[in-house]
Amino acid sequence: MTMLLENIKLAFTSLLANKMRALLTMLGIIIGIASVIAIMTVGDSLIIYISEEMNSMGANNIMVSLQPRTDDDNFFSTMMSAATMDQEISEDDMITIEMLEELNNQHKDEIKAITIYDYQGSGQVSKVKDYANVSVYGVSAGYFASQELDYVAGRLFNAHDFDEARPVAIVSTVVVDNLFEGDAEKAVGSQIEAFVNGKYSEYTIVGVYDYMVQNMATMMMSAYEISTEMLIPYKTSVNQTHNTDISNLYVVAKTGVDSDLLAKKIERFFEGYYRDNKDYKVVAYNMQSMVEMVGNMIGVVTTAISIVAAIALIVGGIGVMNIMLVSITERTREIGTRKALGATNSSIRTQFIVEAIIICLIGGTIGVIVGILGGECAAMILGYPATPSISGIIISLIFSMITGVFFGYYPANKAAKMNPIDALRYE
Repeated sequence: MTMLLENIKLAFTSLLANKMRALLTMLGIIIGIASVIAIMTVGDSLIIYISEEMNSMGANNIMVSLQPRTDDDNFFSTMMSAATMDQEISEDDMITIEMLEELNNQHKDEIKAITIYDYQGSGQVSKVKDYANVSVYGVSAGYFASQELDYVAGRLFNAHDFDEARPVAIVSTVVVDNLFEGDAEKAVGSQIEAFVNGKYSEYTIVGVYDYMVQNMATMMMSAYEISTEMLIPYKTSVNQTHNTDISNLYVVAKTGVDSDLLAKKIERFFEGYYRDNKDYKVVAYNMQSMVEMVGNMIGVVTTAISIVAAIALIVGGIGVMNIMLVSITERTREIGTRKALGATNSSIRTQFIVEAIIICLIGGTIGVIVGILGGECAAMILGYPATPSISGIIISLIFSMITGVFFGYYPANKAAKMNPIDALRYE
């Protein structure tokens, strides 16, 4: 232990004697470690953020979607096929209300609610000269069972609103801030005018939900630039758009029901309708399965990029080896003196390996700090909270030690094998 402490002291003495050279030697290690930590921090933070967002939509929620038939049953493959599909889905291929009613009847003991929605588009709501940007969605009664919104005033839609297609709306606090000076109670019961897709429609506000800022970019926008969701009854929306097509919906499983098993039952149910359809099928995924798939996908990408970034560590290690060789050449007489005084080959070898490890550890520590700060900045810009990768930090520090041993061994061994007489004669 005494010998190890002495070697560590000698290593720091040598580094302090050549500060600039030591810093330049560490630079490759710092860049390599910082890159890996930043990438892993962003990747882990993204996985946690997506998991929390999907779970906030409800762990019992099942996404049901009409997708093109492909040879690959992977969810993301079918989603990609749908995104790149040129032809429009015909009305005969769409999911119908009758199908959903039959689904609910067959599985009424397992299904809590079915959510369908009609997206009208983006536009503006106004009152006198004030306005707010909105995206208008017609939603069914099941929407409020599948989504978690924090309501600050008013009420949800009732049965009469849905059945009679009343022109009522639930708006965000952003709309209230712009049109009613932030007074949510004043907003409830007031009339607003919406301009969407070239048409004007009037609505009565019956409820207000609290809008949460999603990312840093939105945080920097003014209230008049932010676009928030405005909800209206599904039947009200359909009467305006005449769009009865359903290609996406959510099913909320009752408490205690295995949502993964229910998702499979839903697929089997729809296969009875789409068995003879050569172009489309209905797929169902519960949120937990989607979280796992997204997490695995991001994890693979993060690992691949981290491996590429880790190449900088190899470059940094070669730099350490190069500087150690220069250092040994400069300290040849010192090595000769130590060996003449009785230092063994192993003690000389240990001295220079410890010095290489110290260089890599200091560089690795600085790299970890820079990587965490860089990862937090990147996550903040992308709009989600940063979560430093603890495993990445530990692995990076261990890897930096291994780098020190690996690239420090050859110079250290060369120093240990020096002939003391030749070393003392070296000028």
